[in-house]
Amino acid sequence: MSADRIHAWLDAAIAQGHLRALDRAFALFLRSLDASADDRVIAAGALASFELGNGHIGVDVEDLLGDLAMDHDRALALPVRPEPVQWLEALKASGLVGQDAHDTSSPMMLEGGRLYLRRYWRYEQHVAEGIAGRLEGGEAPAAELVDDLNRLFAGQAAGAGEADWQKIACALAARSRFCVITGGPGTGKTTTVVKLLGLLQSRRLSSGAPRLRIRLAAPTGKAAARLNESIAAQVDRLPLDDATRAAIPPDVTTLHRLLGSRGDTRRFTHHRDNPLHVDVLVIDEASMVDLEMMAAVLDALPAESRLVLLGDKDQLSSVEAGAVLGDLCERAEDAHYDPATAAWLREATGADVGTAVRDDARPLDQHVVMLRHSHRFAGDSGIGALARAVNQGSTAAVRRALDGQGRGIGLMPPAAAVDLAVDGLPNGAPGYRAYLELMHARRDDAEPEAWAGAVLDAFGRFQLLCALRQGPAGVDSLNEAIAIRLRDLGLVSAIHGFFEGRPVLVNRNDYSLGLMNGDVGVCLALADGEGGRALRVAFRVGERIRFVTPSRLSGVQTVFAMTVHKSQGSEFAHTALVLPDIASPVLTRELLYTGVTRARDWFTLLATPDIVDAAVQRRTRRASGLRSHFA
Repeated sequence: MSADRIHAWLDAAIAQGHLRALDRAFALFLRSLDASADDRVIAAGALASFELGNGHIGVDVEDLLGDLAMDHDRALALPVRPEPVQWLEALKASGLVGQDAHDTSSPMMLEGGRLYLRRYWRYEQHVAEGIAGRLEGGEAPAAELVDDLNRLFAGQAAGAGEADWQKIACALAARSRFCVITGGPGTGKTTTVVKLLGLLQSRRLSSGAPRLRIRLAAPTGKAAARLNESIAAQVDRLPLDDATRAAIPPDVTTLHRLLGSRGDTRRFTHHRDNPLHVDVLVIDEASMVDLEMMAAVLDALPAESRLVLLGDKDQLSSVEAGAVLGDLCERAEDAHYDPATAAWLREATGADVGTAVRDDARPLDQHVVMLRHSHRFAGDSGIGALARAVNQGSTAAVRRALDGQGRGIGLMPPAAAVDLAVDGLPNGAPGYRAYLELMHARRDDAEPEAWAGAVLDAFGRFQLLCALRQGPAGVDSLNEAIAIRLRDLGLVSAIHGFFEGRPVLVNRNDYSLGLMNGDVGVCLALADGEGGRALRVAFRVGERIRFVTPSRLSGVQTVFAMTVHKSQGSEFAHTALVLPDIASPVLTRELLYTGVTRARDWFTLLATPDIVDAAVQRRTRRASGLRSHFA
């Protein structure tokens, strides 16, 4: 194919939505490196770049070409017939494609039939090596943990007929330098890790050694704030002495701040040549951590340090490429423990996990534990039943759960989104009218922090979530429609710019203001000391209220509606999720599950039954080779 025809193919693929301008640029970069390169190699590079944009780290060439062959329009658009054997041979023969770690110059890598862009192949290698190195050596003797575990978990009920998986998780996390603790909402991930930190610090201090350097982190400011509140509330209840409790830090930071973000560069202050000063690192909401960030964490973490990942494996994957937690927890449901781990757990915790012993157990499996009993959703909870049905992928079970009106859930048409968002539901599930009426009724110039805190709390009781940003059921349209309705009701004075009552979402970290990506504030009119009023945006930062002048906020958006992705790490008394009335690849089981589990007391789904069925049946699949490193 001539250069002109390559340009024509790329332009046509972009016009048809099969490639992006970025993928075109990468393909032309490859051609500039090797003008005689096989057309299959150039096309494969463009396709791998496109798939990376969809979250796939490395694409299985055979699977990808098989999918393309089934899509007649895309197959016709390819410059060369999608025959896997010929494409793989062309890739293996090309100087643009490396096949082992000794090749440090090629822009692409081929490993196990998967084609990577070099940088992401390197990230995957770093993550696999960083975890694998922590799976061996340094195992704590079970007998040394028995007394501490019994004291920390004394009197704790695990659920009728169940093993105490929190105790098991704490034991496994104390056993070695790496552990993944996964579980749905209310299963006690934070409770478990607080007890783990108490156990580790108690053992350390009783030995006469200096206290462990513990750091707690989360992907976003919102997730960090929630973990901070949760840990601070639980540390004081630990059955440990004052010195040990004082040695458990409640402060949680974002991963960017932990590593030392450096402006516009991808590099961080901390890396293998300037490692973190930490003995134990806990990362919450790990499902939100993309491959690149996980690679950066492991690059900066000393080899002898302990790493604990917390997260819900069934939630949406990270916005950026990769699904690290999902890959690590692929076999968590059935545990897959080997006889040695089962015997160790029996000695350390008294638990019999014999039913979780598998002949095909792998080393990674011995470091992964799934919490199974939800303390948030009772057995008859409509929200809990719906979440379980979504995870099972059963459309019939989902429909039965949605029929459970009066158990905290409901199904409404998408057109009702604005009415619901403003007025809430007759059963007491709040909408936005409640916080605005409180704002107008309880204005308190004498104690503005207390007033602002009450308004923020009232606003945080409800959140409308969307699957998309654009379209009638998208964030942008609904934010404007809700603002118009509230203005017409006299509850707000404007629909654009800063106005009293406007809720805003911070879109990027602002360290000068102490605001993080995901923080939510409300614009209020405060007394200016001269008989007038001035607009300030109130944020809750830790236990304090911070007022910020609107002119200092550049990276914010109105947040009457937010995407499900942005809601991760948050919880609301009443959550409503609106889905578009046209099927989309974005509508997946993981998106629906994440939206459902943001609700604590009430959940309303605004969607048509056929769209709900389609979402339940579609799973998020992100191609990568991370799992193969632990096979």
